[in-house]
Amino acid sequence: MKTNFKIICPTDFSECSLNAIEYAAKLGEKYGADLCLLHIPDKDDYQKLSAKDFHSGDQYSFIKKKLANLQTAVKEESLSNGLKSCTTEIIEGKTVDTIVNFAQEQNADLIVMGTEGVNDFKKNFIGTRSSKVVEKSSTDVLLIPRKVYFKAPRKFVYATDYIEEDKIAIQKIVELAGFFDSEIDLVHVSTKAKSIDKSLHMTMVEEVRPFIKYEKANYVLKSYRDEPGLGLENYLITAKGDVLVTLSKKKSWFDQLFAQNLSRKMSYFINKPLFVIKKV
Repeated sequence: MKTNFKIICPTDFSECSLNAIEYAAKLGEKYGADLCLLHIPDKDDYQKLSAKDFHSGDQYSFIKKKLANLQTAVKEESLSNGLKSCTTEIIEGKTVDTIVNFAQEQNADLIVMGTEGVNDFKKNFIGTRSSKVVEKSSTDVLLIPRKVYFKAPRKFVYATDYIEEDKIAIQKIVELAGFFDSEIDLVHVSTKAKSIDKSLHMTMVEEVRPFIKYEKANYVLKSYRDEPGLGLENYLITAKGDVLVTLSKKKSWFDQLFAQNLSRKMSYFINKPLFVIKKV
């Protein structure tokens, strides 16, 4: 296990981002990680928060205080359970670019952030900051949907497309699953338009099984009439998976779906965390 694991968790103090902080802290405990809570100032956010808290003074100081309070809460809860440190940063700039660039500068291993999804006020809105971070980031990203609170995952569902990089990506999931003694379902979803031969699936299983050496790994081949992304979502529900994991690499199905906005839709409509592996 890496000894200097770093997690970046952007926060705008919304319920959605607070849930992401909980996930970031709990994972940080397992990895013995350094956790950084990142806030990127937004005047509209200031005004909303100030109104709620009847604040009329220095808004920057107000935000610093709120961030410090979050930092204190994380330290009190998680430092004694394995989290190495918790720091804060306030950086002005464009939200997506600032998150992506800061994570790269810090050589972070993981970005954990909330995603609001499609709510009552934005029923037809597809594409938020979280999906853009996934698209631009070279750092792994864990998206936590709104109203999803931390619980120890019992099953990870990894979407495989039978590419060589899967072997490295799966090792990351094995390490994470090992922390919680979780199952891993390695699932390939095919459609009528792209039918995968069962022998190819078995070849993949034979190659991967000794490579990852994890007893609680299951190898699944599924066929759906719908698009692969929607098929994955369906499998996640029926198999009672707690976290959907996918590898984003050039020429992979994820990039193709992303270009069609399908994977963006997945990041909004699923009610489970979505872990996108970017580094292999």
